[in-house]
Amino acid sequence: MTFSIFGKIMLLGLLEPVVDQNLYFLGMKYTTATFAAAMCNVLPAITLVMACFFRLEKFKVKSIHSQAKLAGTVATVAGAMLMTLLKGPIIELPWTKGSSGSHEQRRVEINLHRSIKGSLMITVGCFSWACFMNLQAITLRTYPAELSLTAWICLLGTAQGGIVALVMERGKAAVWSINWDSKFLAAVYSGIFCSGIAYYIQGVVMKERGPVFVTAFSPLSMIIVAVLSSFILAEQMFLGRVVGAIVIVMGLYLVIWGKKKDYKSQRIEEEAIPVKQMTEIDNNGNEHSIHEVVNINLSKEGAVDGDEQLATRC
Repeated sequence: MTFSIFGKIMLLGLLEPVVDQNLYFLGMKYTTATFAAAMCNVLPAITLVMACFFRLEKFKVKSIHSQAKLAGTVATVAGAMLMTLLKGPIIELPWTKGSSGSHEQRRVEINLHRSIKGSLMITVGCFSWACFMNLQAITLRTYPAELSLTAWICLLGTAQGGIVALVMERGKAAVWSINWDSKFLAAVYSGIFCSGIAYYIQGVVMKERGPVFVTAFSPLSMIIVAVLSSFILAEQMFLGRVVGAIVIVMGLYLVIWGKKKDYKSQRIEEEAIPVKQMTEIDNNGNEHSIHEVVNINLSKEGAVDGDEQLATRC
């Protein structure tokens, strides 16, 4: 491992376990679980812009696939803004009736008062997450070991997170006490699934499809959180959030469609002109390179029409 790779892993440990998760959970405290999950749907948009900047993603203005990815990105941001600014009437559900008493109303008013602060924290956390995804894709090019990279990120992230906790919670010994309660289970679940398993799966998929494809599936968490929080936490569902969620999902699947077409086009280009490089030693003992180009014509059904070979010497 070189110093450059170790520096990238150090930055990865700072971006995702430390900056992103702390800001995300703190922003969730000021808003709601559904709102926090919905705001994270701007992640594919930020990731797409950063991936184009770092040349991890191909973008052609005249290509319909790139236009679909751009339209999906705009729709994602618009849907997130709808969920933030538009509430609308309450959608009454059988399991949330009677949960709009004085305590619930006071909690909603507090969330409205702190919504800007919580939204800003979640947005910065999503930006940190997008930086993490792109940096992980860059790191995997020079360090293609997903499991080892995951272990290093978790180890260094734990050390950096411990230092931040010591600074922020100095003089508060009670916060370090461990009890068998929901807080302890939440920390264990977050460490095992949200960090360890998630980083490894992301790395495996990212090597084949890129960071944009990985982040495009984030709306699934929004749907799961909305359903579970409605049952478990009795959170009220507003019409504006439902409309915004629909717009977000439509935009994200436009991104998926464009990315899927790009991946198919890339595979066809790679299969169309395979190149073989060989070496040959002549009678004088000199070594020459031989590039053998195989031209393969693919029909619409994907059948191979011919395999004419042309060899050239250098």
